[in-house]
Amino acid sequence: MKVGYIQNSPEFGEKEKNFKDVFNLVGDLKADLLVLPELFATGYTFKSEKEAEKLAEDKNGLTSRFLKDLSRKTSATVVAGFAEREGDKIYNSSLIVSRGKVIDTYRKIHLFNKEKLWFSPGNKPLKVYDIDGVKIGVMICFDWIFPEVSRTLALKGAQIIAHPCNLVLPYCQKAMTTRCLENRIFAVTANRVGNEKRGKDDFTFTGGSQITATDGKVLSSASTEESQIDIIEIDESKANNKAINDYNDVFADRRLEYFEL
Repeated sequence: MKVGYIQNSPEFGEKEKNFKDVFNLVGDLKADLLVLPELFATGYTFKSEKEAEKLAEDKNGLTSRFLKDLSRKTSATVVAGFAEREGDKIYNSSLIVSRGKVIDTYRKIHLFNKEKLWFSPGNKPLKVYDIDGVKIGVMICFDWIFPEVSRTLALKGAQIIAHPCNLVLPYCQKAMTTRCLENRIFAVTANRVGNEKRGKDDFTFTGGSQITATDGKVLSSASTEESQIDIIEIDESKANNKAINDYNDVFADRRLEYFEL
């Protein structure tokens, strides 16, 4: 299948401009799976809970409509971050859209830094989506630092993890080689670029969006400064084989009697 990331540089609060920039970046490209960054259309650096509420939407809002159009334009399943409103709560979420329809939302479990001031922690279980015979799991940004997330998705059968991000720390891209190797899965990490200086915060996002293979090999790595899209072909069935050699299997060799989780 053809999988890819879209790495953009959103202008804070300017959803329509950011939609247009992504649409122009994609052009006539086709794919099976496309992953966009966390909060790709709103920007990241909120100054208040009220500001987050103003930019939040339900799963049928502007961002949903844009992603439906993008999925039809590219023929891809699209996974992209947005601020989700449900009732009186706001979540840092991702929409999973396929063939012009919303499949589900995933809500970030592990909130980073001041996200805890604006968002409620995710309240939905980790889930794997079977789309056209391919099993896709979703996590968001800081979820990467907790190996239980990737392992849970892998144990549930995920062949690929879609991983929208707004990374400011320098560790994730290297860590994803381990996450993929220890679970024998693929991952598409879609990060953003640019700088947001708002209030007391001054964040520079690290770019370096990445597609990582089951053996930890980096199949694609984006610029650290420029908007970029890349689509490559993978054999997702390789994620079904958990063997490292004739004697070791990363799932079968687990000694559960010695684990305290």
